[in-house]
Amino acid sequence: MRNEVVWKVGGQQGEGIDSTGQIFALALARKGYFISSNKHFASRIKGGYTHYQIHVSTEPTYYHGDYTDVLLALDQETIDNNLEVMSKGSIILRDGKEESLESDGKITTLFLPLTEIAESIGGKIVRNMVALGASSALFGLSEDLFDSLIEDKFKKKGEEIVNMNKNAVRAGFDKAKEYLNAGKLAAIQLEKPELEVPRNLMIGNEAVGFGALAAGCRFLSAYPITPASEVMEWLKKELPRVGGTVVQAEDEIAGITMAIGAAYSGVRAMTSTSGPGFSLKTEALGLAGISETPLVIMNTQRGGPGTGLPTKYEQADVNTMINAGHGEIPRIVLAPSTVEEAFYMTAQAFNYAEQYQCPVIIAMDLYLSLFNQTVNKLDFSKININRGKLLFDEEAAKNDERYFLRYEFTQDGISSRTIPGQKGGVHTANSNEHNQTGHIDEDPTNRTNMMKKRLGKLASLIDPGFEATGNKEADVLLVGFGSTYGVIQEAKKSLEKRGINVTHVHVKRLTPFDLSLKDYVLGAKTVIVIENNYTGQLKRLMQMELNTGKELKSITKYDGNPFTLREVMEQIDNILAEEVR
Repeated sequence: MRNEVVWKVGGQQGEGIDSTGQIFALALARKGYFISSNKHFASRIKGGYTHYQIHVSTEPTYYHGDYTDVLLALDQETIDNNLEVMSKGSIILRDGKEESLESDGKITTLFLPLTEIAESIGGKIVRNMVALGASSALFGLSEDLFDSLIEDKFKKKGEEIVNMNKNAVRAGFDKAKEYLNAGKLAAIQLEKPELEVPRNLMIGNEAVGFGALAAGCRFLSAYPITPASEVMEWLKKELPRVGGTVVQAEDEIAGITMAIGAAYSGVRAMTSTSGPGFSLKTEALGLAGISETPLVIMNTQRGGPGTGLPTKYEQADVNTMINAGHGEIPRIVLAPSTVEEAFYMTAQAFNYAEQYQCPVIIAMDLYLSLFNQTVNKLDFSKININRGKLLFDEEAAKNDERYFLRYEFTQDGISSRTIPGQKGGVHTANSNEHNQTGHIDEDPTNRTNMMKKRLGKLASLIDPGFEATGNKEADVLLVGFGSTYGVIQEAKKSLEKRGINVTHVHVKRLTPFDLSLKDYVLGAKTVIVIENNYTGQLKRLMQMELNTGKELKSITKYDGNPFTLREVMEQIDNILAEEVR
């Protein structure tokens, strides 16, 4: 019995690969398994090789796995692309006109007439259900694995459709079971989870949308862009239910300026985008900064520059998110590392935006945004709304005897804020330098004081900016951010099995940078920063902010795909070997 397995389905885009993977993942999550997935797909609607990979475990997992145990191959290209990553004792399930079984000692290939079986039941459209039934048998799972999901998914289409899909699953299950019962094939037995309770399954974009909703966001304006569009699509369904509004803007510039306008009017607002769209938004980002308007922006990093790799993975927007725009403004950049964390961190982003009256950027990446992970039951008691120095009507009205200083110089640099229309408030805001009343003022002394006020107000943000697993005095310190969390955790476990003292630090706030990370860097013998970009942007940020003078080693990858554990371990071994020499 095994406590984890990796399943993969591959074929051409347009053949239902995505839906097949999602159905299998959801069915397993409902049975209490933990899921982490990864999808390879081309930047076109139909055609081109694609696969959907699912790591199934009885324990929490945030990594999709290196090797495949069961491969559902709908074409030869899938086999050609995956032979090197098949595990010993793995099974390839192929659609064939005739049943047969082949083995080379490492991989067993089972040919089953999946299409023929499907057509005898209701048509080729249920071929994926036949294949999923066979997959269930090959993992030693039950034939009713998909029943509840099928009932929920197809009940509106009637009992006949429900039964057709159930029959397709059972037909595939029974056909694969014939080979297992005859002893011709051994199942890759998957243990039952300790608690057979349904687990929530969602992608990061949905978690961001849900976190925004729970935090009181009631306005989203955005332009569709891969891989961020699901945020808008999710909120388009949910926000109207609570009186909110989603606007599909005509372009990225309109998307951010509408959100700034909504936020200025007192509504919690956000915009969502990816790298190219974020570039277009940067001028308006300066408007939010100088007018001290709360704003939340989700940026999902993908392969660049330019159009680059729209459907591939990268973490190369670090410098852009921290520095983009002319001049200097305060901003906060948060970097979730799991889907569950994306929910809570998005909710916190809205508090930060209003507490510090500045833009807050949520640094997602394609892996985290688009791929399913199981999440624990969401705890809404953890979400507390903090609107900062936003005045209530009666508080604003007290200023009726004097001119309200919207940009008043205060000890913490944060001024009281009013909503347009409130009696006693001032409702002037522009992108020019201004004085305490909001009127344009280019006096050098005023300019100096305003810059100090704006850029200094984040000094009071002392919440932890990273998560550390391990102690400060380590043999090896592994550092990353974003969705590399899972693979770095696996690398930590692998090194610890060798008796190496390892600490894993995952950066959760890119700016303002948490300087207490310096203690971990100075305490470790070897520091290795792992990230998906060419220039080592996180490593450079650490060198600049911490100024330890200590050499930081770097592991980078920028081919559009996430790290495998094998790649990370090979490079760690090379680094450690060099240090010994």
